[in-house]
Amino acid sequence: IIISVLNGDKHIYNTIQSILNQNYQNKELIVIDGRSKDGTIDILRKYSNKIKWISEPDKGISDAFNKGIKLATGDYINFQGDGDGFIHDNVLTEIFDNRVLKKYLIICGNIERIDLNGNILFTTRLKENFRKTSLLYKMSLPHQGLFLPKSFFDKFGLFDLTIKYAMDYELLLRAYNSFPEVVTINSSVAFWRADGLGQGKTLDILREYLRIKKKNKVLNPLILSLIYVFDLAKFYLKKFYRW
Repeated sequence: IIISVLNGDKHIYNTIQSILNQNYQNKELIVIDGRSKDGTIDILRKYSNKIKWISEPDKGISDAFNKGIKLATGDYINFQGDGDGFIHDNVLTEIFDNRVLKKYLIICGNIERIDLNGNILFTTRLKENFRKTSLLYKMSLPHQGLFLPKSFFDKFGLFDLTIKYAMDYELLLRAYNSFPEVVTINSSVAFWRADGLGQGKTLDILREYLRIKKKNKVLNPLILSLIYVFDLAKFYLKKFYRW
């Protein structure tokens, strides 16, 4: 499990505890801190005998995640933000015990989107039979609930440092034309707190989505542009009805 954090002392303790409290024993926690100025480093020092962590300036979340991947020794990798974390102590056991794992098998569970006070805003609902075409419209495998085999990064590379918001989405689209098998877990496994870099940046994210999809040539550029227009229309309709 890799956590990227910068000045996250408000929530990082609970996130770390949600991982260390997992009753699944064969786990590794790596925290990449971007040289926090609050109390984050003091918290990390208290866990020095239980986690791997470094604190140094970086080039953003993609850079932090890439550092974590290079330090990771496990077969599967999951990414959490400093305010996210697992929902209960049996998450990893339910996912990995008694499961036959293939080399390029992706595993993903549902996530619960929560506000700054921990109230649930919505829960994702992954379909049992995942179709990669869902990725043409949105990030349909939320990274807090996503478990990628480390061999995936050996095959498709690390996160792109030029992507500001949707680095996880770009990575999956990079693999679109030879996409691995996906197993979905029909339960909520992690939280996703509504305080990240992309909060309130929907239009910027949609523009980045379009650039990512064109870059990776997942579909005809004209059709991708039409999907972008459709997404814009949905955004403005929702904004209008909120008024």
